[in-house]
Amino acid sequence: MKIHFKIFLIAGLIINFISCKAQQQYPLNTDYEDIPNNSYLKDLNHELDPYVGKYKANYQGNEIIIFITKVDNKLEKSTHKSYFTDALVVKYIIKNSSGTILQDTQSMVLNNDSYFNIVSIGTRPTLGDIIFIYDGTNCGIGWGKIILKKINSNQISWEYKPNSLVIDAATCPPSTDKTVYLPETKGLVFTKQ
Repeated sequence: MKIHFKIFLIAGLIINFISCKAQQQYPLNTDYEDIPNNSYLKDLNHELDPYVGKYKANYQGNEIIIFITKVDNKLEKSTHKSYFTDALVVKYIIKNSSGTILQDTQSMVLNNDSYFNIVSIGTRPTLGDIIFIYDGTNCGIGWGKIILKKINSNQISWEYKPNSLVIDAATCPPSTDKTVYLPETKGLVFTKQ
C-alpha cells in the first residue's frame, strides 16, 4: 500500500511541476518574432474589451451586422513558431434591402484552415484602432485587411482594404459564389446594438 501511495505522490508532484510551469506572457503588441515559442501575447491593458459587442450599419442598400467577440489565449501558428494571443474575432450577417440573407458567418465553425475568418492581429494605440486580417470569402476572394476604430462608446469606424478580388476557374469552381459582400469602404460607421 505504501509503495502505491509513494508512486501516486511522485507522479502527482511531477504533473504539478509540469503544469505549474508559467507560460511566458508579453504585452499584446509585442512582435511575435521577438518572443519564445509558445509564449502568450496577453491583452494586459484591456485594449480589446471596448470593441466587444453587436454592431449594425447600412451600406449600399445592405444591412451589415457584425458580432465581435474576444478570444483569450488563442493559438496562432506562423512558419517559424507557435504562440498564443488574445484576439478579437468578427462574424457577420449581411442582408439585402428585402431582408434576404446574402451571407452569414455567425453559425459557421471557423478555424485557421477555413475562409471567412476575421481575426485581430494587433492594436495601434497611437492611432486608436485595431487591425484585422480577413481570409476572404469563398476561395479566398477579397482577402485583406480590416481596420476598426472606436469613435465613442457606441460606434466604430470600418475600413476594408481587399488585396485580391480576382480569381480564375482553375483555383475556384465556376459555380462558387465569388461575391465579396463585406463593404469595401473607409469610414463606414457601425452602431452598437
